[in-house]
Amino acid sequence: MLGLPKSTELARPLPKKAVFEMFKPSTADRKLFDEQINRMTIIAEISPQTLAVTASAEVAAVYVVHIALKVPDCDKKNIAMLAKLIDQRMLFILQHSTNAKLATYRAGKVLISDSKPLNDWVLPLTGLDLEAIWENTIVQIGNISRSEGKDLDTAIIERDCRDKLAKKIETLEKKTMSEKQPRRKWELAEEQRKMKLELEDIHNG
Repeated sequence: MLGLPKSTELARPLPKKAVFEMFKPSTADRKLFDEQINRMTIIAEISPQTLAVTASAEVAAVYVVHIALKVPDCDKKNIAMLAKLIDQRMLFILQHSTNAKLATYRAGKVLISDSKPLNDWVLPLTGLDLEAIWENTIVQIGNISRSEGKDLDTAIIERDCRDKLAKKIETLEKKTMSEKQPRRKWELAEEQRKMKLELEDIHNG
């Protein structure tokens, strides 16, 4: 799966019951998890024990977890919960029917790729050590653009801010167009202008 070398392959079930018993999520979190996730399996370990790759001070191994979904989309809360509960570098394959998305957790954010057929996914392992491989994987999944000299966490946080601000601007544009009162319309347009300037500052930052 993902075009990973055969030496990395595992088939280690990760029972939901064991996760719940060990980490005791809230009733609401457990219900959401149960409603969306069918089963989980650790299908690969990327480490010096499975590949000719060097560990780093920060990353000793990366685990690939296949998640069979009951529904087409997995709430980010479920991914964040797994990532926080299990102290490992983890790449999640979120599969529903024949399609899949890749997901991971970094800088307090859940990053999820677009969906495409599972068999079309190929994950290149590029980098001089495991930390570089891990960061390049995150860049690919999250479609992160890294400016020269900018660390990955900063790039992720800035991208998240841009996305949220762009959505606010889009909502405000619709509200402005439907507003009938001239004064209120002007106020909304001015608020929109300030947001666009803020968005431009983030882009140029």
